[in-house]
Formats: sequence, structure tokens, C-alpha cells
Amino acid sequence: MARELSELRLEDRFEIKEALLRYVRGVDRRNWELMRSAYHPDAWDDHGNYKGPVDGFIALTIERHRTIEQSMHVLGNTTIEFAGPDDALAETYFITHQRLTPEAGDARLPYLRGGTVAPDQSVETEVVGRYVDHFARRGSAWRIAHRTVVFEVWRGQPAPAGGGLRANWALSRRDGDDPVEVKRRELGISPQYGDGTVTPS
Repeated sequence: MARELSELRLEDRFEIKEALLRYVRGVDRRNWELMRSAYHPDAWDDHGNYKGPVDGFIALTIERHRTIEQSMHVLGNTTIEFAGPDDALAETYFITHQRLTPEAGDARLPYLRGGTVAPDQSVETEVVGRYVDHFARRGSAWRIAHRTVVFEVWRGQPAPAGGGLRANWALSRRDGDDPVEVKRRELGISPQYGDGTVTPS
């Protein structure tokens, strides 16, 4: 028997997925307020070596990304199960590709799994895993209350400076002038995102 649309909770599912997209766009574009908007202020994040309040995780991410010149999170399957009117469990598959600059130093080494890298080489990394998120609705906002990152694959390889990409291609930027951010301004799209957070100035 077909379920009523109200039973599917399509609006709630949409808002949860929008929060997941805000998180990855925020990290990849270094828009830390957008990243923060995916979490409740008192959220907890179990993110590999970091396990603690979201404010500490964001501070750690800001510092770590000073030597990450390229970052792309790709989200895959998302399964959402509701535990009541204001609580949900979301399991989301992800693949992350990042390029660590030589300035990252020894932070490049764990990705190589015993391999070596020259002091002047970047390292391109791939991490595959799942976000296991307890989402809670407070007021009208669905946000992450508790996140556990489940790791499946962790690897990397040496790469040339800039990833070997060609200068005449449209290239990713993480300083507020990425092609998508430039186009948003050209089209007059509001600097406000859907939840009220702002883009970098």
C-alpha cells in the first residue's frame, strides 16, 4: 500500500540533506560559517583523531586547511531514518579528495602508507567513509547533534605542485573567488545562504 506523502517526511529529508550539503560546501570553499551552520552549537564530532565539541573541530579544520590547496567532498548514498518528530539518523557515504601542499610536512606521510615523498612535493589524498549523524530539529532547524565519521579507505600519492592541472582551465579556489562564487555574484544571487549564513567577504 502506498504511504501518504506526509508519512515520507519529504520536507524534513530535504532539510537534512541541505545541511549535509552546507557542511561539504563550507569545508571545500573554506567558508567556516557555512560549515558551522550544519551543526547545532553544542554538537559533538567524532572525526578520526578528534573527538569533541564542534567548536574545537572547526578550529582544528581551519588550521589543518591552511596547507590544503584543493578539497572536494563527494556525497553518495544517504539513508535517513526518523526516531520521532525531532530526531533522525542519517548515514551518508562520502569520498574526499584533497591536495596537501609541501608546507604540510609530516602530515602528508600517513596517507602514503609507508611510502615516501620529496620535501617539495604535494600529496593527493583520498578518504572514503560514512557520516553517521544524529540530526535533531530544534525550533525549525534540522542540524547535526552528534557525528561519527566511519573510515573505510585512507590513501594518497605524491603529486606535482598544483596537481599538474593546466593554467588555462577553470581551477578550484578556496579564497572566496572560486568560479561558483564569482558566478553567484555576477547573477546577483544573495550573499546569504538558505540558513542565513554569509559567504566570505
